[in-house]
Formats: sequence, C-alpha cells, structure tokens
Amino acid sequence: MDIYTVELSPRAKKDLRGLPIHIIDKLESWVRAIERVGLREVQRTPGYHDEPLKGNRLGQRSVRLNKAYRAIYILKKGMEVEFLRVEEVNKHEY
Repeated sequence: MDIYTVELSPRAKKDLRGLPIHIIDKLESWVRAIERVGLREVQRTPGYHDEPLKGNRLGQRSVRLNKAYRAIYILKKGMEVEFLRVEEVNKHEY
C-alpha cells in the first residue's frame, strides 16, 4: 500500500472557511481515507465520484462532496496530493 500525504493550498484553506460543516466533514473523511488506504483505493470508492477534469483543468481531478460541492486536487510528484479548492457547482453553468 502506498502512503500519501494531503496538502491544502492557501486557496483551499480560504474556501473551507464559509462551507457548511457537513461539507468540511466529507472532505476530512476523504483526506483521512487517502492517508489510511491510499489514493488509488479511494479513487475506486463510488461515493466520491473521483474523475479527471478536462480542458483548462487538464491534470486536475474532482471529488464530489455532495451534489453542490466539488473538491479539486492534483497529484504531485511522489505520494503527495494537493487539494486546490472547493467549488460550488451551479447546474445552470453546464
């Protein structure tokens, strides 16, 4: 099993300040799971809907925290995951 560390970017820390507690709890659960069982295993967990992003977000991945919020992250060199930000998804932007 690969051991990963998760780093929060300054933007991610700022994003967390105004979020509902259940969204923060889900994100913390995702981070603990990565550190406990590894990123590859967590990516296979259906509840997170981990998926690669496209276009100008190529190289980034998205995790669904609920229907309205996504966590955006990148895999850095080695075994480090950098959590970039939390975004609120507006269904009207599709």
